[in-house]
Amino acid sequence: APRPESRSASQAPLSRLDPLTIDATADVVEEREAPQASSARAGQGRRRSLSLDGMRNFSRLGLRSPITRAPLSPSDIVPEGTRFIAGTFSNAAGSRTYKLFIPSRCQGQRLPLIVMLHGCTQSPDDFAAGTRMNFLAEEQNCFVAYPEQPSGANQSKCWNWFRTGDQRRGEGEPSMIAGITRQIMRDHPIDPKRVYVAGLSAGGAAAAIMGATYSDLYAAVGIHSGLACGAASDLPSAFVAMRQGGGSKAIADGKTSVPTIVFHGDRDTTVHPKNGDQIIEQAARATRPTMRVLRGRVPHGHAYTRTVLIDGAGRATSEHWNIDGAGHAWSGGSPAGSYTDPQGPDATREMLRFFLEHSLGG
Repeated sequence: APRPESRSASQAPLSRLDPLTIDATADVVEEREAPQASSARAGQGRRRSLSLDGMRNFSRLGLRSPITRAPLSPSDIVPEGTRFIAGTFSNAAGSRTYKLFIPSRCQGQRLPLIVMLHGCTQSPDDFAAGTRMNFLAEEQNCFVAYPEQPSGANQSKCWNWFRTGDQRRGEGEPSMIAGITRQIMRDHPIDPKRVYVAGLSAGGAAAAIMGATYSDLYAAVGIHSGLACGAASDLPSAFVAMRQGGGSKAIADGKTSVPTIVFHGDRDTTVHPKNGDQIIEQAARATRPTMRVLRGRVPHGHAYTRTVLIDGAGRATSEHWNIDGAGHAWSGGSPAGSYTDPQGPDATREMLRFFLEHSLGG
């Protein structure tokens, strides 16, 4: 697990979190109209060295080659006394397996469901260990599903976010992810108003697609180091989007106002940080909110800028966490899993906090 000193004060129990307070030392540095979220930070002058290492061919699309790490133990993946079961869903588009976390306090009451989409080369167990979502879900009494992308669908088990056939409702991978979600809702006591989807890298891009194409199913979306829906339409445009952002088309095509929380490291050389800006810019154009910017630092870890978009009713509709000095890794994650950075703010806790603030029709 991450070292205690690398965790932010935001890791207090979720019920005590103020949606506009990160930690005791966070400062509000800006509050104004924000029709375009990314332009508000245009003068910040990010410094990064973009490299194509790890992106030279399709087998490495999305995440770099993992380092060798110790085999996972059950205690890395789930809390004691809980269940982590396997399932399968099939439809005309194909078949996918998944893992489902069932909290120990589930006694038939309707509970939230979080659908977690792993990054390239990862598995449900690896992603669960790195994010520690199951441990937070046990605290908050939530189900968590982990659909698995097989190597037969993509050599490095990446979700195919850049293919047009996998970007539409009722087709391809979106239909299977939605099918898994609905199958779990049918078979378990899930609150249909509190179903959420999140992902890392290629999984984050897939989560953005799910939010755009199934806004009637998911109440909120979490995207870590990912790309906006429509950022690419084939492999060449995927590399362009990863290097420099998805361009104006990704912004112009935003048609949904699903609440969205984004995390991105400003030294990410695999998926350009501009992609995180563009995801939030879609939300800003859909709702024309005001913007509140706060800055803070994880004790002995990364500084960050948190931009919160607030609608006319005073509700936080979207958040963007820009993490200083962080690369392409799950912020605040556990080193037991791959592609994690324990020195960042706890993306898992903050995503779950954001999710539980939103419900369909709420």
